[in-house]
Amino acid sequence: MRHFGWLAASAAMGIAAPAWAGETPLYQPAPAWITPAVMPKIAVGADAPTTLILDNQYRIEKGQLWSYADIATRAGSAEELTRLSSLTLPWAPDKGDLIIHQLSILRGDEVIDALAGDRKFTVLRREERLEALQISGILTATMAVEGVRVGDIVRLRYSVVSKDDALAGHVQNVTGLPAAPFRLGYGRVRALWADGSAPHWKLLAKDVEAEPVKKGGVTELTFALPLSKQPEMPADAPSRFTHPPLFEMSSFGSWADVSKTMAPLYATGGLIADGSPLAVELTRLKGMAGSAMDKAAAALQLVQDNVRYLMVGMNGGNYVPQKPADTWALRYGDCKAKTLLLLAMLRGLDIEAEPVLASSAMGDFVPERLPSVAAFDHVLVRAVIDGKSYWLDGTGLGTRLEDIGDTPQFGWVLPVRGTGADLMAIATHANARPAIDIEVNADESGHERLPSVFDAKAVLRGQIATMINAGLGQMDAKRRDELIRGFFNEQIGTAQYADVGIATDPASATVSFTARGVTTSPWELTDRRYRRSTSKLIDAISFAPDRARPAWLDIPAATSAPIGVRYHLRLRLPHGGKDYRIEGEQDLSRSVAGYDLCRTVRLDGGVLEVDERTDATGVEIAADRLPDERDALATVQAGSPRVIGTEKPTYLWDYDAATIASWPQSKAVEAIFAKAIAADAENSDGYSSRGNFRWGIGDYKNGLADLDKAIAIEPSVALYLQRAYRRFQTGDVAGALADGRLARQLDPASGGAVATVASYLAESGKLDDALAIVDAKIAIGGEQRDGYRNYKANLLGTYGDATKALEIINAQLAEKPGTTSLYNDLCWIKGTRNIDLESAKQDCTQAVELSSGSMAAIDSRAMLWFRMGRFEDALRDLDVVVAQEPEKAPSRFMRGIVLKRLGRTSDGDAELVIARRIDPHIPATYARFGITP
Repeated sequence: MRHFGWLAASAAMGIAAPAWAGETPLYQPAPAWITPAVMPKIAVGADAPTTLILDNQYRIEKGQLWSYADIATRAGSAEELTRLSSLTLPWAPDKGDLIIHQLSILRGDEVIDALAGDRKFTVLRREERLEALQISGILTATMAVEGVRVGDIVRLRYSVVSKDDALAGHVQNVTGLPAAPFRLGYGRVRALWADGSAPHWKLLAKDVEAEPVKKGGVTELTFALPLSKQPEMPADAPSRFTHPPLFEMSSFGSWADVSKTMAPLYATGGLIADGSPLAVELTRLKGMAGSAMDKAAAALQLVQDNVRYLMVGMNGGNYVPQKPADTWALRYGDCKAKTLLLLAMLRGLDIEAEPVLASSAMGDFVPERLPSVAAFDHVLVRAVIDGKSYWLDGTGLGTRLEDIGDTPQFGWVLPVRGTGADLMAIATHANARPAIDIEVNADESGHERLPSVFDAKAVLRGQIATMINAGLGQMDAKRRDELIRGFFNEQIGTAQYADVGIATDPASATVSFTARGVTTSPWELTDRRYRRSTSKLIDAISFAPDRARPAWLDIPAATSAPIGVRYHLRLRLPHGGKDYRIEGEQDLSRSVAGYDLCRTVRLDGGVLEVDERTDATGVEIAADRLPDERDALATVQAGSPRVIGTEKPTYLWDYDAATIASWPQSKAVEAIFAKAIAADAENSDGYSSRGNFRWGIGDYKNGLADLDKAIAIEPSVALYLQRAYRRFQTGDVAGALADGRLARQLDPASGGAVATVASYLAESGKLDDALAIVDAKIAIGGEQRDGYRNYKANLLGTYGDATKALEIINAQLAEKPGTTSLYNDLCWIKGTRNIDLESAKQDCTQAVELSSGSMAAIDSRAMLWFRMGRFEDALRDLDVVVAQEPEKAPSRFMRGIVLKRLGRTSDGDAELVIARRIDPHIPATYARFGITP
């Protein structure tokens, strides 16, 4: 959190104040130099603007700024009426006076004085921003406007007269400007200044017509509001392209003038009195062993760790820093106070140091702005040690010696010197240490399809760690554990946890998270081999600057502020890693798309070691480099290494459930699930996850039992449908139908629930009831109508009149000939029902060709070849399907049937065993079509 001064970033009301400022609003007519706005004639209606007048006028004279505002707003709705019924005007009494000129209600031709009868604004002394660690000193003048009705117009005219002694007679003002599509009835900005007070001015906006006109000894500048629509910019453009429209005035002549003006505020001579508590700390630092760098880091730690942040913007505090002795005694201060304290300590250590003004959000925009203090909202220290600049921020958190050379992304800063200084650029680079350092020890030694068991530790450093540590005191054990789980779910994947822990180390400013858990296997079966990515961080980088519009071609891209993340994986591979290999670029060290990337990958003795680090550097990438950087990142990511399994992989169905359960990885999975369930017995996720694991290894009984427990805790449509299918696979059709109906009770609109109930009704011999449910959905129409029509055809094709099924599908094809999946439906129904096989050949061919080799279409064609007695052709198609989708039980079953028809009985029997292991109900499914072993 960084605040340099009161309203310094926007300063819409000016930032100066006379010494005679009062703490109650004055009630006076507007001065003669104000030219009143005339109420526009606007028809009332939905398209009428809410704000009828927005008139801002400024006058600069003799180091004083008068800011005038005239705002008229229509109460066009009950919501706007509520907002207008109570007005608030904030102002800083130590900077100047608030003057009320008019508050009235306009109702048709009637003008009602809302200040009549000695009604006044009430002044509230409250710190509305205290929760944001800011004491602004701003008072709030508030008034309930009585009698406002919908359709009324509330008009308020007021001024703030201000002067700031800290600016040494200078005046500055920054006004944000509304632009289309914002709508106004009448809007204007008007600025005046006398010859002897002429400021510099600048319009930081496109397509604004404004020329100053001199009238006697006064110059006037006027332009209309709202501005025309400003050019749209890509979201990743630097702030000098994306800043809001601004109107600036400043009497500073140069950045050097700004620097010199602020320098007296940061003079440190005599600020640490002999014998004071600060002098004791300084003596301790001087007596430390080590270099100037060690002592500078210790001084920075002293300020960061022992003085909490609290922005003080009162009693001149918007630019005047609190004295170091007060800061140390109070143990709070803002960036000004912390900077002055750190400066005093560093200079007391004979370390060259100076304050620098910075813009925390728009640093690259500063050189385009008028020289003024209002261009900045932050101040920090630049220390020079052995000829190198170090940017030391007292408001930072957790900086240690290792981090002292890190660079903030402040763009251009202004050194504060008695002799003056020009703007200085901060060249950013990668931080010395990663802010997040993760180590994962994973066990996948049993099999690729088993859940991955992991022990993980994450060390969080610096500001991230300090903020987490500050919040821990407000968390109970449950919330703390949820924080840790949430962190590792993001870094590793959704998991079930046996243990989580946290440890803090104030000396190193770190917080450590630890966890033991299981997560879904990351292995994928592609091209008949198991494959696993080893890249965690680099593959997650996104860099896609959009410069498609011609107006954007020359706009550079801003990148993330410097921050580093490291990920280290130690993985025990299945089968001892025998015949496993690494594919891709194992060693990497290069800078791409604003990141420094580093990676090493090693495979030895069945253990995979991956060490990967990414560092955002905060650099700006020139427009002409954007395509090359995108290509470079895409190339790096395409070459990310993967572990490739053996040529002849094994599958879980190659082992019985008892054997799988005996593997160390499986035992660890069971133990973790048991602890996760015990830790939160009211959460269904542990039971459902363990049920999935048990079902996957063939332990159907216990898998179903876990699903029962999950539903008992937290019934849901998804869980009911999952149990329905599993019950069906084990032959419990009645139970499956009951679960489908329960799911439909929870969500009658669920397409999955409707299909489940209809399917199991048909399976139970109640096809008419099933069709009635689907017909009712078809009758409703809408986007799901075609889906339900197709489902009806498949019900008929499986359980009923295949001819009617084909009629429905052909009718759909006539309506939407581009729906290629319908050809597969024709091919499948004709094949399974053994009808119209000659026409089925054309359907199957189109299904395969139009679906670009879909495995479903090839499987359907195999059924046709089987029906035609072309067993070799059927086997050829089934080989293709099983190679690509080895867990496809129907294809496995049909392959076993075909092999037996070809006389390869033992091979066929082995394939049938696998099919039954994957889906115990598969023989019954095909028996319906007269296909049995």
